[in-house]
Amino acid sequence: MAKRSDSTFIKQWLDNPRKDVLSGLVVAFAMIPEAIAFSGIAGVDPQVGLFGAFCLSITIAFVGGRMGMITSATGSTALLMTGLVATGNMQGEGLGLSYLIAAGLLTGVFQILWGYLRLAYQMRFVPQGVLSGFVNALALLILQAQFPQLGINLDHGEHLSPEAHMNHVLPSGQQIPIIWGLVLIGLLIIYGLPRITRLIPSQLVAIIILTAICTTLNLDIPTVRDLGELPNGIPTLTNPFGLLSEGKVPFNLTTLGIVLPTSLAVSLVGLMETFLTQDILDDITDTNSNKNVEARGQGIANIISSLFGGMAGCALVGQSVMNTENGGKTRLSTFVSGISLLGMILLCRPWLERIPMAALVAVMITIAISTADINGLKAISKIPRSDTAVMLMTFAVTMLTTPHNLALGVLAGVALAGILFSRKVAKVIRVISTKISSDEVHYEVIGQLFFVSKIYFIQGFDLHDHIAKVTIDLSKAHIWDQSGVAALDQIVRKLTLGGAKVDIIGLNQESHDLFDRLGNQDSSNHI
Repeated sequence: MAKRSDSTFIKQWLDNPRKDVLSGLVVAFAMIPEAIAFSGIAGVDPQVGLFGAFCLSITIAFVGGRMGMITSATGSTALLMTGLVATGNMQGEGLGLSYLIAAGLLTGVFQILWGYLRLAYQMRFVPQGVLSGFVNALALLILQAQFPQLGINLDHGEHLSPEAHMNHVLPSGQQIPIIWGLVLIGLLIIYGLPRITRLIPSQLVAIIILTAICTTLNLDIPTVRDLGELPNGIPTLTNPFGLLSEGKVPFNLTTLGIVLPTSLAVSLVGLMETFLTQDILDDITDTNSNKNVEARGQGIANIISSLFGGMAGCALVGQSVMNTENGGKTRLSTFVSGISLLGMILLCRPWLERIPMAALVAVMITIAISTADINGLKAISKIPRSDTAVMLMTFAVTMLTTPHNLALGVLAGVALAGILFSRKVAKVIRVISTKISSDEVHYEVIGQLFFVSKIYFIQGFDLHDHIAKVTIDLSKAHIWDQSGVAALDQIVRKLTLGGAKVDIIGLNQESHDLFDRLGNQDSSNHI
């Protein structure tokens, strides 16, 4: 047993140390700008996203179900927290962060529960149209969140205070064209550098160059420093519960009611993005991993992150693929990415504060583009109309809800997909009528009899022609539910009232048992 444990430890941690360490270092560089940017989306200080990225990566390295996958603060989860943070900040200073941490704790509890309830198996039934609508809505929301930093105000000033411009949190006047120019330079670097070399993340190079330009020219534009406080030490235990006067929230049912919708949405959306990333890595590496273990691991990681003042998150598609492509395949690569991230934060704090927001906007625009299902949009004229309808439903519900609710969009898409699928299945059932003689008719039923198909089943019988003997052959059919039993019972009853002797033949054992339990007891004599 000891030898087997040692073998498992080596395989999961020390099977590829050199590449894992190097890949973890590279991934850590790529995590910094996104963690800061996602903090801005959620409306909290950069240190909340950075601490979250560190704690999530370290924890998931030990408890995750997929080796080499990178977990951090993400756009999908940050977007869901925006409304909660804003609600808290309206109630009092510091309450937005306390609500966010409380929601992160509850999110972790939900995800551990989903893991034990084997939610991953249910995720298999989420159709491609829902996933496409989900990622497209997420991409647009990430892009839309960058508009204020570009000087674009879709709210026409309703939610932007003058202090926001005066404190350089948002650009104004002469700053706007400068920022647009810097963003354009950043995009050119991010998309152009990979054509030359992929040794260094192009996003990191763009940030370094744009920061150097702003520092050299002494440009007066918003920087990361304007977003809020950066870490100056390692994270410490944080308790979000306490007195409102101390910037904390009470531990009661009122607080639960406020954070519950956000926590539930984050837990489901986070797992959906995590499972999607897991599938991508499984396909790249030609391996299998346990999604239910990963769900529980994500829950534990989000609880740890929240306890240390970080935001909840999930798996990152881009960084996870980057880690795999760079040779990182064990838990060591994930662990090194978290440790390296914290080291860089502490050592490079003065430099991080100088990063212009324009650089982060350029990074987030590329993330939005890579998140969108571009191939699906290009092929929209070729895919079935039902799939297009499901994708549009998911997208529309997400975008039209206030605040934007990715989880509700997914539920609406799944519901529509279920309805459309049921309609297709319902038409599969057929009833073939054969007249044996003037006094006898034989009906052959082919297909699945359940609540949706019962109407087509009933329409296959002539209930007005009074025949002496009727045989219903169900050898090529299956009864699935109470509605199917009721439909068959209804046919037998009406034919019997019309004077016919009805015989039911060919019922398989499962259908026979169901009909015996739920059908009219008088009808059972005909089987």
